[in-house]
Amino acid sequence: MEAQAVVNTGFLDKASMNRENARLGFCGAVFIMLKSALGAGLLNFPWAFSRAGGVHAAVTVEMFSLIFLISGLVILGYSSSISGQSTYQAVVGHICGPAIGKLCELCFVFNVFMICVAFLVILADQLKKLSISIHELITGSSGNEMPYHWYTDQRFTLFLVCLFVILPLSIPKEIWIQKYTSALGTVAATYLTVAIVIRYYTRTVPEGHLSPSYNSGQDGFLGFHLQCHPHNLLWLSGRDCNCHECSVAIYSSLENKKLSNWATISLSSMLICLVIYTLTGIYGYLTFGRNVAADVLMSYSGDDVLMILARLLFGVSIITIYPIALLLGRLVVQDPLLRHRETYETCIRVALTAVWILITLLIALFVPDISKVISIIGGISAFFIFVFPG
Repeated sequence: MEAQAVVNTGFLDKASMNRENARLGFCGAVFIMLKSALGAGLLNFPWAFSRAGGVHAAVTVEMFSLIFLISGLVILGYSSSISGQSTYQAVVGHICGPAIGKLCELCFVFNVFMICVAFLVILADQLKKLSISIHELITGSSGNEMPYHWYTDQRFTLFLVCLFVILPLSIPKEIWIQKYTSALGTVAATYLTVAIVIRYYTRTVPEGHLSPSYNSGQDGFLGFHLQCHPHNLLWLSGRDCNCHECSVAIYSSLENKKLSNWATISLSSMLICLVIYTLTGIYGYLTFGRNVAADVLMSYSGDDVLMILARLLFGVSIITIYPIALLLGRLVVQDPLLRHRETYETCIRVALTAVWILITLLIALFVPDISKVISIIGGISAFFIFVFPG
């Protein structure tokens, strides 16, 4: 009982973990959590709303998922405190045993690696669409008529972005440094939501147009049972919400490791995330109904300046989340290498970062179809959200 009291006291009143790298405050933690959760799936949420059976069904699924998302984050923070571990996979290995820990490490590395590949594929796609939109805006001609230039090739542009932006952002050792870029990325992602809401209220509505959420009652109770596919929204949430993977690293970097503080951070970030995703899904779906494209920006006119800027800022948002995913995967690979080579930590970290970016870049550029591999990311992510915390 005394030992248990010591653990509880250390958790609630004073952090029992090493404070050497505890430099992350409340706002910084919220921004990193938000940026980890506001991924590429934000573009797909209006489409997911249409596939889920409309606004009411989709929001119901979101609220149901929110319970598990928040509870999982709190459980992981508590587990990190009582185990004294600072990474997700180390917490699982300490509490669930070495066998489950090794399984978690393998799933973890594969998951964050493929997430990084997916981010680069999506970023290349956004760069291509952005160049087409800018060409159409300047010349007034169709985007398909844009002449080819090597300097407008998205592969060349993606290489430059990786070399001069992503690589420098990914080298830092600690996750707390990402709070600055995470704040920028969160604002950039939020702009997409604001732009979609603005375009909904400024759109031209044809005479006799009926809101898609009430068309013939198809999205009501009957439509929910006949046409609803809520697993599409659950899969997208699992694929896109990667904050659980970085939650332990964030918690271990906190200045204040009280349970109440961590629970408030988890609740605040997930509620803000819920608002952003829900507004994007609702207004994107209400604007185009079931005709909404999987990439909602493709549903808008190519010469729409508001949406061109939204695509540009969304690319910035993707760039700021890549270093977080890389850092998490690098820790898994780096820890065994540093057990007997502590003095080479900087060299190993920089080398692993460069190799990680190079391999993901090559896969993103030259593998023609990774959709089948990316499609299972949501399933693997579900382990980190629902299974391992349980």
